[in-house]
Amino acid sequence: MKRSVFKWKFIVPALLLGQGVTAQTSSSQLRDDYLQRLNTITTAVPFLLITPDSRAGGMGETGVATSPDANSMHWNPAKYAFIDQQAGVSTSYTPWLRQLVDDINLAYLSGYYKLSKDQTIATSLRYFSLGTITFTDINGAVIRNYKPNELGFDVAYSRKLSENFSGGIALRYIFSNLTGGTFVSGAATKPGQAVAADISGYYYKPDLQLGEKTVKVGVGFNISNIGNKMSYTTTNPNRDFIPMNMRVGTSWNFVLDQYNSIAVNLDLNKLLVPTPPVYADSVGAGGVRPIIAGKDPNQGVAAAMFSSFNDAPGGYREELREIIYSTGLEYWYNNLFAFRTGYFYESPTKGNRQVFCLGFSLKYSVFSFDGSYLIPANRQQSPLNNTFRFTLGFNFAKVGGKKE
Repeated sequence: MKRSVFKWKFIVPALLLGQGVTAQTSSSQLRDDYLQRLNTITTAVPFLLITPDSRAGGMGETGVATSPDANSMHWNPAKYAFIDQQAGVSTSYTPWLRQLVDDINLAYLSGYYKLSKDQTIATSLRYFSLGTITFTDINGAVIRNYKPNELGFDVAYSRKLSENFSGGIALRYIFSNLTGGTFVSGAATKPGQAVAADISGYYYKPDLQLGEKTVKVGVGFNISNIGNKMSYTTTNPNRDFIPMNMRVGTSWNFVLDQYNSIAVNLDLNKLLVPTPPVYADSVGAGGVRPIIAGKDPNQGVAAAMFSSFNDAPGGYREELREIIYSTGLEYWYNNLFAFRTGYFYESPTKGNRQVFCLGFSLKYSVFSFDGSYLIPANRQQSPLNNTFRFTLGFNFAKVGGKKE
């Protein structure tokens, strides 16, 4: 379907800051005022943060410390070193904004191969299609129709560094073509491009004893999308951060008996990019509105990552609100059938995404099928509201039926 050139922006909303406070009685009251503001952090290419697979999607978007699978590239590449099978591939499909349009979707393909019992290589490709957009001039006359798209291509290497710990690194090429070179507001445009890296770690202890029960414990971290800023024009010197992100979490898988197990998962997630500051109402020297709270977002990549922990206008209370909490449960019966549920929470002033998730899995021989469904927990609209998404997977043992 066709839409106006500017309507694609609802996919990546940038909520505007309110006006600066003019009546100030105390620093504590001023900070409380900042805490009530909608101050959502926005970046270029946010499609890199969309959950690509149905397994994690059914567990509240948890995955940094769960048991490894073919989709570990997105969550924690270090997990591949502990995967049981010799090789595997997975493909996923996610409709996007299905209640509004029918031509926006995310497709994901990933695979891995164990070089040895301690080393694994992996790759993935994600493709985000934004449907058809109609570009118009200021008078409403049609300029052209275009199908914008974005993609990310990854390669990763993971290795066991000890019996219970592995490390991983991934390299990523990012391509974002939103305009097809069309002049927008009189300015020439171009595709945005970036190169980024992930650094990850995974601790796994499969035989922790709690009473008479065995618990498989995983702890993981992944600092992802560490890369250059991105620009879509040839004339504007301003460049946007890509979604550099830190994810940490844990998973406790309780083996109930020979046939039944249940895993409890928790992920904490935070963007490592600048929080928008609060600007004064009046223009200062040089025609620039001075910052009255927060820090200047025009920083280098490394400086922005470190300052992202203490740059919010509302102080550390606002920094804590920037953490996204994901919890999930996964029940398996005889490694054949799984049921999943989870909850995803984002602060009302940082996007207000709060959803319940349901999912399931069926396994037969080398084949697996995963599905997930998202249910909104508040009135905030989500692009995945009431949407079913699925993943198909194939995992292969080493030829001859033995693993190294």
